[in-house]
Amino acid sequence: MANKVLLIEDDDATADFVARGLTEEGFVVDRAANGRDGLFHATDGSYDCIVLDRMLPGIDGMGVLAAVRAAGIETPVIVLSALGAADDRIHGLTHGADDYLTKPFAFVELLARIRLLMRRGGAAKAVETVLRCGDLEMDLLARRTKRAGRAIDLQPREFRLLEFMLRHVDQVVTRTMLLEGVWDYHFDPGTNVIDVHLSRLRKKVDEGFDRPLLHTVRGAGYRLGLDP
Repeated sequence: MANKVLLIEDDDATADFVARGLTEEGFVVDRAANGRDGLFHATDGSYDCIVLDRMLPGIDGMGVLAAVRAAGIETPVIVLSALGAADDRIHGLTHGADDYLTKPFAFVELLARIRLLMRRGGAAKAVETVLRCGDLEMDLLARRTKRAGRAIDLQPREFRLLEFMLRHVDQVVTRTMLLEGVWDYHFDPGTNVIDVHLSRLRKKVDEGFDRPLLHTVRGAGYRLGLDP
């Protein structure tokens, strides 16, 4: 199976250059052009390495890195930056980066560093591919969901919505978080799209079980958890 690399870079020329080189070397490359989209992809946890530009629109690279590490994602990260002073490199390496490469760089050096990080990461703990809350279980690789052993048939958007909730178990998730994380909206369209989808999801996840998992928190948002 080919190694997967997430490339988070807003400069098209640099992104094209890196993605083309990695693809030619046999890697599968996913791209994101801003910090917010990059963070959403990164928290999937399925990548073998993340190549992260430090200066990004929306959320900067160090903000993305902090959020990834806070979420428990241990994917190796190499930071690309035009900021090459010793203090900048030290800051990156002491705040979650596994490597730090200053622009401009030679592709062969980036490739060598990526391969080294992957070899090191091979001995690290496996990335979580199954999400759970009580007797609810989601297999991210097989794209299957079940509760108490009973299969739950989810539409793609419902799967994405439940995955987001499972990544925030026992946390209150706001409408804004759901609009940005599940629908990729950076504004509230003023529709009841969230309520409709959550209502459908609640029927599939909770109906027929004694203990509901999906809860509405009045005036705040929604929560997935065992306690009401």
